Amino acid sequence: MERTHPPEGSGTFRILFVCTGNICRSAMAERLTLAALGPGSPILVGSAGTHARPGLPMTERACGVLRRLGGDPEGFASRPLTADAVTGADLVLAASSEHRAAAVALHPVAAARAFTIVEFGALARALPAGRVPDHEDPVRRARALLEETGALRGLVRVEHPDIADPYGGSRRAYRAAARRIADALAAPIRVLTHT
Repeated sequence: MERTHPPEGSGTFRILFVCTGNICRSAMAERLTLAALGPGSPILVGSAGTHARPGLPMTERACGVLRRLGGDPEGFASRPLTADAVTGADLVLAASSEHRAAAVALHPVAAARAFTIVEFGALARALPAGRVPDHEDPVRRARALLEETGALRGLVRVEHPDIADPYGGSRRAYRAAARRIADALAAPIRVLTHT
């Protein structure tokens, strides 16, 4: 589910992606984020599905699109969304508003740290330059990013916050979903990777 062995002495920051079956959208988001963060990051990334069956691989089309975008589907296994997973996450990023609501229903305190993937990306893009302090520690940057994006919630209009489910659809549907995920994650990942 997540990276192991973070650097000695640093804290960790856990990101949980959520969709329905955890074999398309949240799975691709997890693996795209892991690829961007690189090995040994103290930012731990996992995913789960509101109606997931445990232990399934990503769909074949999700794997193909993910590889083209630089992610690695190897070893992925789906898992159901649980209250413990939501409780343990510092940031919950959902494929749709419905998934966000399902996660928050399991642990209402998480409402302040739960967003759709597209919403979080839009809020991160809207942050003025230098708003997130340029900490060397990626965990401190992640916490600052969450605080600053949360402060913009309700102030930034987010058009179409949901990512359509490509399951059972064409390669084009998978490409469209993956592209929306990658585009939404671009701004947060820039902050998290210090680039």
